[in-house]
Amino acid sequence: MMLKEALSASECVALQLAHDAERYAELGRKLRSTSFTTALTVARGSSDHASNYIAYLIMARLGRIVASLPMSLVTLHKSPLMTRDTLTIAVSQSGQSPDVVEPIRYFRDGGATTVALVNDIDSPLAQAAEWAMPLRAGKEQSVAATKSFITSLVAGARLVAQWQNDPELQDGLAALPEALHTAGQADWSAALDVLAPARNIMVVGRGISFPIALEAALKFKETSALQAEAFSGAEIKHGPMALIEEGYPLLIFATRGPTQAGLLALADEMRGRGARVLLAAPADVAGRDLTLPVAATPDLDPIVAIQAFYVMAAQLSAARGLDPDRPRHLSKVTKTN
Repeated sequence: MMLKEALSASECVALQLAHDAERYAELGRKLRSTSFTTALTVARGSSDHASNYIAYLIMARLGRIVASLPMSLVTLHKSPLMTRDTLTIAVSQSGQSPDVVEPIRYFRDGGATTVALVNDIDSPLAQAAEWAMPLRAGKEQSVAATKSFITSLVAGARLVAQWQNDPELQDGLAALPEALHTAGQADWSAALDVLAPARNIMVVGRGISFPIALEAALKFKETSALQAEAFSGAEIKHGPMALIEEGYPLLIFATRGPTQAGLLALADEMRGRGARVLLAAPADVAGRDLTLPVAATPDLDPIVAIQAFYVMAAQLSAARGLDPDRPRHLSKVTKTN
């Protein structure tokens, strides 16, 4: 089920892109005409990783500082947060968790502009937000989110493209269904021999690729019971490198952009220290171990990169004798306060 749903992402993205164009354009006009002193994201789990990607796009392209809201400030501490002149973006598959719904309701009541990128458009979260934008991923059966994560990234990129009014990013989004279909055919089988017997792994990205490193580490834990931790390539030497020993596996997402050169240099250095590096990089990088698919523009590369990863992750779970559709101790909808 996980593999089937992951491979359906291209169709889900095509469906999303075929709908709500005027709604996104209207939201873009609203965002351009509003002065925000604060921008926040509200999410958990895979949706929080999607929020990190959206926040990076907003900061890199629009210059607005974006922070992730610790939801307990609203749900447990009842802190008197300043809400006016704030943009608050929630991302969720189910739209059910109280600690995502309550902050959106709180900020909307306080005069903030609230946006929910949510798969269940009839959910409490969709009802709480001023702007509810459907992911259109369809019902997700697999516990490990795949197509809803990818459609969350796309919805966030659509928001940014309309806010910035950027034709290049809009055109890149239009080409994503085909790019995702191609990414689903990527051969990452070389990773299976390394990871099937592994007990732990570091997943590394930087900048716009760090959110997919976070997502990959979560999926390793969820579907393969593999202790995985995500780090920025800039943080490895600040302590995590002490874990590196002969044969220690590292998966490095070296997507295109200004952070790529540093990640390629890190891969070489870690190989020199004895690590078993799986360097995921585009086809023009000679030293790659895994070929990263690319999108029409580098800012969309993480979307197709995680598609290639999901296929490998489902295969890895089976290679480790596990069922990716029945991860231990997990359920589809998690509700926290």
